[in-house]
Amino acid sequence: MPRSKKSKKMPPKKYDIAVAGQLCLDIIPQIPATGAKHISELLQPGKLLDVGAARISNGGLVANSGLALTKLGLKTVLIARIGRDDFGRQVQNILRQHGCSMGITVAEREHTSYSIAIAPPGIDRIFLHYQGANSRFTNADIDENILRQTNLFLFGYPPTLAKMYENEGEELVKIFRSVKSLGLTTALDLNLPDMNSPSGRAPWRKILTNILPYVDIFLPSIEEIFFMLAPAEYLKMKKKAGENDAVKFIPVSLYPDLASELLKFGAKVVGFKTGFRGFYVRTANLEESADFGNVPPADMKNWSERELWYPAYRIQRIVSATGSGDSAVAGFVAAFYRGHAIENCLKYANCLGFQNLHEIDGYSGIKEWRETTRMLGEGDLKLVDLPDLADERWRWDEELEMWVGKNDNFYYSGKER
Repeated sequence: MPRSKKSKKMPPKKYDIAVAGQLCLDIIPQIPATGAKHISELLQPGKLLDVGAARISNGGLVANSGLALTKLGLKTVLIARIGRDDFGRQVQNILRQHGCSMGITVAEREHTSYSIAIAPPGIDRIFLHYQGANSRFTNADIDENILRQTNLFLFGYPPTLAKMYENEGEELVKIFRSVKSLGLTTALDLNLPDMNSPSGRAPWRKILTNILPYVDIFLPSIEEIFFMLAPAEYLKMKKKAGENDAVKFIPVSLYPDLASELLKFGAKVVGFKTGFRGFYVRTANLEESADFGNVPPADMKNWSERELWYPAYRIQRIVSATGSGDSAVAGFVAAFYRGHAIENCLKYANCLGFQNLHEIDGYSGIKEWRETTRMLGEGDLKLVDLPDLADERWRWDEELEMWVGKNDNFYYSGKER
């Protein structure tokens, strides 16, 4: 796929990307396909559910995005906090097997975080999650010497890291302010909080207003950001959706307004992972103000004031959606780092999400960069239809093969891209 010419040469560093934040051990029972449409058809009090062998893998953004970025050929270092226990040793062994560089704190008398992922084929997954050592992750767990040798910093899952949402995100802001002061480009991903936990009751709107001035690339899911910016409306939507996929019940007309609010908070690039709908992105006026640090967009004009929606790829059978969002984040960030246009970044994001759906864990389905590029170039991947976008706010662009929003700076002008 064509690349943009770099507008600024990146400084030589030991690492391309540092991935920091949540890391856990995932225990994933293999659940056979039954044709069930809702999780309640499988999990009922007093019912025995016959499952297959469990897959033991690492989970969380640090593992899922970090291992994907490593497989895509980027020099990646992983930063997290685990306990000195059996689960912690397993986590480290898995990372070593994948050739990962590690800046991981091993804490005495703490337990490693773990998740049990209930991921039936064709049904959105459920996680039983223990925060463990992640609940004590702070700025002190991030080695400044590593940051000084890194170009881009990707952080994930503040809702699973207790210190990150306490005091209106004070520790999270401390981390990002420090990272930006060292010249790194920053990216942030979220996860959906447990509504009945302290994380679910945290003032997320205030936290976002505090942190986004230090975030260059912000890549939450649409469900996560809808909850954080409009919790009352989100709960009404969830009640209406019941056990159905919540994304289907979030009107596409809300996406531009939510993105606009996040851009006003200070983010430069806002992307929403939208499940079966694909990937939505909107950007600020980057030609006027953006300081991206070590890794600016290759073509600032191409990235400035854009609004695009790239549909997901059709898939015959979903094995598991565990880590699919993290894979999409890795695809977007890797393409951005390699100097691609914004349109290509969306394609790599969706391609990695597509690859992920073919395996039960969060990263073993990911292909190398060359193979991923070949998949995108062959034209065999087919896009899902998005009839909801067929109105005056959007138009389908045959050249780009994606939807262009009315807030896009090419929407009316039809300028050469």
